[in-house]
Amino acid sequence: MPILARMLPAPLTMEVRRGAIAQLGTLLADSRVATSGRVAVAVGVGQGDRIAEVIAPSLGEAEVLRVADGTVDAAVSLGADLRKGNYEAVVGVGGGRTIDATKYAASLAGIPMVAVATNLSHDGICSPVASLMHEGGKGSFGVPMPLAIMVDLDFVHDAPPSLVRSGIGDVLSNLSAIEDWQLGNTERGEPIDGLAISMSRTAAEAVLGRPDSIESDAFLTVLAEALILSGMSMVIAGSSRPASGGDHEILHAVDQLFPGTSNHGELAGIGAAFCYFLREDAHRLGQVTACLERHGLPVAPGDVGLTTEQFTAAVMLAPSTRPGRYTILEHLRLSEHEVRERVEDYVRAVGR
Repeated sequence: MPILARMLPAPLTMEVRRGAIAQLGTLLADSRVATSGRVAVAVGVGQGDRIAEVIAPSLGEAEVLRVADGTVDAAVSLGADLRKGNYEAVVGVGGGRTIDATKYAASLAGIPMVAVATNLSHDGICSPVASLMHEGGKGSFGVPMPLAIMVDLDFVHDAPPSLVRSGIGDVLSNLSAIEDWQLGNTERGEPIDGLAISMSRTAAEAVLGRPDSIESDAFLTVLAEALILSGMSMVIAGSSRPASGGDHEILHAVDQLFPGTSNHGELAGIGAAFCYFLREDAHRLGQVTACLERHGLPVAPGDVGLTTEQFTAAVMLAPSTRPGRYTILEHLRLSEHEVRERVEDYVRAVGR
């Protein structure tokens, strides 16, 4: 009898530790990502000079390119520079915006990309998606998964704590996204991928009950691994389904209606908690809100400056941000009046 199996894409290598960036050249050579040394390094505007100084001894003549911001225009401009430079690979070093812009630019240039994360704001470290700003707001673009991944804990410790905590909210939202995917399977016969679900759930559960926090190397290592695993679940699924449900629909609606309100992970955490409230799942709601509060993350709309009316408007708009995706929001089909009542009840339930 033949043995059937599927080939699973995965990074060639993954490192999460202090001092990782200083060994970047060794990683590229040992992994055969680049052998001639013709490598571009894309850095953001924040820590760009410091990063360039740290990596210089290991990468020699690698050219450092600046990524202005996390927009489509910046990514396209970087892609053009990569094509002109005839590089073997590009290394994106920085936070979520820099890595997303570099992933998109690498796809345009047709070269492999290595992600080196200096904060842990969301699961874009390893995901096949680049979230970029454009004239109409923020969009998600399909891109190849990074060929190799490094997380330098020295830089993560130096990053703004709010950005690091943001990753906690993003990975916790996987739990809600999984329930939405399973709901789509039950109600509409949507195919689900059990392995992708398992990886996504494992990532969230690894963080959910830990008593330590971002001051600890042990916690940051688990969070980094969870975000990478979450990104890989999307690669396996072939979509963002295992890590993006009604929770992300809400955050994308907030981004559209009230840009600059908060960051991705904080809004994902609020969205996940609200979706659990809509499901009337008191146990999971309690687990998620307890974790968010333990790490100083927002729980209610007011925590990020949104009024009941504003959050209601975002929930009403949310389904249109992912047409065709079936979540608890599409399932309940609440009227504006009903949504406002649920938002008010949710705020009271979480004690805000």
